[in-house]
Amino acid sequence: MKNKLFLTVLLSAFSLFPLFAQYNNWAIGFQLGEPSGINARKYFGDNKAFDVSVGTYGLFYGRDRKYGKGYYQNAGFSLRANYLWHTALFKKEQVRVYYGFGGQINSRRYYFESKNAPGQNESDDKISLGGTGLAGAEYFVDSSPLSLFLETGLYVELISKPFFLHPQVSLGVRFNF
Repeated sequence: MKNKLFLTVLLSAFSLFPLFAQYNNWAIGFQLGEPSGINARKYFGDNKAFDVSVGTYGLFYGRDRKYGKGYYQNAGFSLRANYLWHTALFKKEQVRVYYGFGGQINSRRYYFESKNAPGQNESDDKISLGGTGLAGAEYFVDSSPLSLFLETGLYVELISKPFFLHPQVSLGVRFNF
């Protein structure tokens, strides 16, 4: 029932706001990939933006992954923020490319061999912090507040396992207002 209500409200909002997609205000949307979750963006002037993603880390790839002296075997929580520079591709405002840098904090369950009982595994919640680099392209749909995006990047962990690398790729949709 909640899904039907959400879909009805979302479709009503799109039909009530016959706006052209704009890149100089706010945008909120959803992305799938790494990370997956809610994405919000604030555009500043002609070529700058601040982007925040809240959602999962390691859901689609990297779930079963060696980490330090143990491994990850699940998805966790992620908060990523990047400062971006963007520009029109080939002077067409409908397609914009962007790149930027920022940071990310993650929380996942970490599994390792028990020191007290060899052959047995223990687990611990692990908080990690690192830097991110991001590049992508965004297509603004004609006569619509929607934009579609595809982005790729890299997470480089600084705390708690320095230089642990995790590639990030996601695609999504944003509602621009």
